[in-house]
Amino acid sequence: MAEEDRSTSSECNCLAVRQAARTITQFYDRHLAPSGLRISQFGVLAMLARKGPMTINELAAEFIIDRTTLGRNILPLQRDGLIRVKPSPFDRRSKELHLTDAGKKRYHEARKYWLEAQKGFEAGFGGARAVELRGMLHAVVESDIRPSGAALTG
Repeated sequence: MAEEDRSTSSECNCLAVRQAARTITQFYDRHLAPSGLRISQFGVLAMLARKGPMTINELAAEFIIDRTTLGRNILPLQRDGLIRVKPSPFDRRSKELHLTDAGKKRYHEARKYWLEAQKGFEAGFGGARAVELRGMLHAVVESDIRPSGAALTG
C-alpha cells in the first residue's frame, strides 16, 4: 500500500467514526441479545415510549436515517406485535407508529440490558470520556456539515 493511501485511511474522519459506530453497535447488540432486540430496534421502542406515536418521516428524521433503513428496523417490531402502524389521524397519507402494550413491556424488559451496556461501555471507555464523546458527536450532528433539509441516504 502506498504511503499516501495509508495516511488517507488512517486520517479519514468518516472511516474512524464508522468503525467506532460498528464496534459500539456490536457491543450493545450483545448486551441486548437476551431481549431479542438489536440496538436499532430498541432505539425505535425507546423513542416511541418517550415521545408517543410518530409518523415514519418524523422517526426517520430523529434517527437521521432514510425511510428504507427505518423500514428494515420496524418490520420485525411490527411482525412481533411490538408496534402498530396506522394511518395518521391528521394526514391519511402518512403512517404513524404506535407502541403496543407488548412493545411497552418488551421495552421495559430490554431497558435493563441497555443499562448494563451503558455501564459496561463507560467502565471500559471511561465515564467522563463517554460524556465528552456524546457531546462531540452531538456537536457533529448540529454542525454545518449537515445541511438542513438535506436528503438522507442512510
